[in-house]
Amino acid sequence: PVMTADVVLAEARGPVALLTLNRPDKLNALDYPLIDRLMALLDALEADDAVRAIVLTGAGERAFSAGADIACFAPSVRRGQAAALRDVVGRGQRMTSRIESFPKPIIVAVNGLAHGGGCEITEAAPLAIASERAEFCKAEISLGFAPPFGGSQRLPRLIGRKRALRMILTGEPISAAAAQSVGLVNEVVRH
Repeated sequence: PVMTADVVLAEARGPVALLTLNRPDKLNALDYPLIDRLMALLDALEADDAVRAIVLTGAGERAFSAGADIACFAPSVRRGQAAALRDVVGRGQRMTSRIESFPKPIIVAVNGLAHGGGCEITEAAPLAIASERAEFCKAEISLGFAPPFGGSQRLPRLIGRKRALRMILTGEPISAAAAQSVGLVNEVVRH
């Protein structure tokens, strides 16, 4: 079994900290241990004066993050609206808000799928670089709800209301090139 500390790997590279979402067998899906570990690492890195910037990526070749681990969140949802709002929505919104307002630059390196919560992390990060094979999708609509981690507000500010609504209401994926052309990512690189 994966230890909680293993779900997000941290590596120092001079003044840059590399954080890697490390659930490649689950396409780096966001579950409670991963979100909590990422938040703890961000707290530690904020206090580390030797760290000047953070690069956040996903393990494996297929995904940055395929979004929420629905099976992990299901028990909270079954306990009712208050539990779901507290456990799932509140935790995810704290994570994306923390990334968005972090006092050191966070650069998201999207190396594959960035669906749902993975796309929301990309939206929250100040800078985003995507592999040419990256794909972005607001898949939550297929599950019957709006983006829960702040993406319904953040995405329109980034790419414009009509483009954001198309992504949010259709769940259609867009390519890395399309994401760059609308301003979701800063740069697309060959992988």
